Amino acid sequence: MKQLYKRLAPYFLVAVVGALIGGSLVLGYGAPLFKPATQAQLPQSTILPPVAQAQASEARNTPVVRAAQSVGPAVVGITNKGYVRDFFNRQLLVEQGAGSGVIISADGYIVTNNHVVENAQELSVSLADGRTLTGRLIGVDPVTDLAVVKIDATGLPAAALGDSDGLMVGEPAIAIGSPLGNEFRGSVTVGVISALNRSIELGERRFKLIQTDAAINFGNSGGALVNADGLVIGINSAKLAAAGVEGMGFAIPINSARPIIQSLIDKGKVIRAYLGVGIFDKNTAGRYGYQLNVDKGVYVAGVQPGGPAARAGIREGDVIVAIAGKETNTVADLRAIVDAQPIGSKADVALNRNGQSITSSVLFEEMPSQ
Repeated sequence: MKQLYKRLAPYFLVAVVGALIGGSLVLGYGAPLFKPATQAQLPQSTILPPVAQAQASEARNTPVVRAAQSVGPAVVGITNKGYVRDFFNRQLLVEQGAGSGVIISADGYIVTNNHVVENAQELSVSLADGRTLTGRLIGVDPVTDLAVVKIDATGLPAAALGDSDGLMVGEPAIAIGSPLGNEFRGSVTVGVISALNRSIELGERRFKLIQTDAAINFGNSGGALVNADGLVIGINSAKLAAAGVEGMGFAIPINSARPIIQSLIDKGKVIRAYLGVGIFDKNTAGRYGYQLNVDKGVYVAGVQPGGPAARAGIREGDVIVAIAGKETNTVADLRAIVDAQPIGSKADVALNRNGQSITSSVLFEEMPSQ
């Protein structure tokens, strides 16, 4: 038996090696001891249906989708940069803030908020196509919180401007911008027009704004508020941030912004009338430690020499009760009325001087640059 094993061992070794190479093990002329699995023996995988390439239905291709596709490419991110000194007194260029902007012409004019570009020493503009270009400040108008920036590019997607005077409360409103910075550039939020002509006082100015519940977060400033027709009807400007307050965002009506934007492009500034007085109302007097004992009007704390008020005989200590027949009970009242006066026009100013009612005629002049 041992001798028989010795004679068969080489052939057995060859058979094993052949089985490892060929895939089966056969002894002599019999059937293989091990067989490779056939296709029929393998477990069958689940066959998924092909991806449907159907065109978007009306249920999906909504006015919001079309508006986002139309205006989205024209909305940019704007980064405000400034120089600071580090611990080693080296000058570094750092980000001071970020906001949004809307391209309004194919050759690179962009409208944004003044507070987005305020005190900027360099502006970086991030386009929807991924490019980042340097922006040049054309002009600012702190009174309306508007600014115009220019980039050196052509063939850019420009947003179409609508008619904010025709807005209806309750119609859809779409906000597009860069909330919380460029990482979220092109974000779209949706709501409705909550109210029109909301009067908001910021500092000594009163703004007439569109109110919306479309989410407007920090960084959305300067972005577009769009209607369901894909037209820009406002420039997002502010959000009411207070405990317990949600869904109260505000935008500058595009009809109010149009002449400001055009003036900034043409002249680099907005020409307005001025009165040439320093004034207090009850609220502002309290901030500076004064007590104002008047029921109506604003107190004249100072008169600019040679200005319109001085030429009209208005004095320090007078109380301005009305201008052009409109009451001036707050600083914001007076600012708004004077801003509306054409350069070179005249208006009656009703005064209270030491208990006596006086009327003075003022010739409004262009506000000096300084």
